[in-house]
Amino acid sequence: MSDTMTDFVYVTYISATPQKVWDAITNPEFTRQYWGKNIVSDWKPGSKWDMASTDGLNNVNITGKVLESRPPAKLVISWVSPENLGNENETSRVTFELERLGEVVRLNVVHDRLKQGSEMAKGISGGWPMVLSGLKSFLETGKAPNIMSLKSCSAPKAA
Repeated sequence: MSDTMTDFVYVTYISATPQKVWDAITNPEFTRQYWGKNIVSDWKPGSKWDMASTDGLNNVNITGKVLESRPPAKLVISWVSPENLGNENETSRVTFELERLGEVVRLNVVHDRLKQGSEMAKGISGGWPMVLSGLKSFLETGKAPNIMSLKSCSAPKAA
């Protein structure tokens, strides 16, 4: 595997307020509805955050630290699997930027510092579009598809 780094940039427009989008990203009561995971932290810079299962066992799938938090405009977190915690070479970064544009919020999500071709890069390339589609549906309609019921969160296969 190459040590070349790659970034993923996602932009979506959501009919909601910045505060509602922020709450949907940072409150496990909401994240479990569209993401199928509990996203837990106090969201203060330097604090730990966890992505945990919703099955009552609270198994942590992804973890990291809150690097920057400016509610409801910007959240920056480190992103690493628990088995690689402490390994900076395996730690990536996610930046959420929320900007009100009239009646909608532009949500920019940048996931960077990923090793090109890594399992993490492959997983998030398919995972983020599903999560963000679920977030948009949840905020605009009150319902979200159960993305955890889909067979794969991997990137679409080339024809």
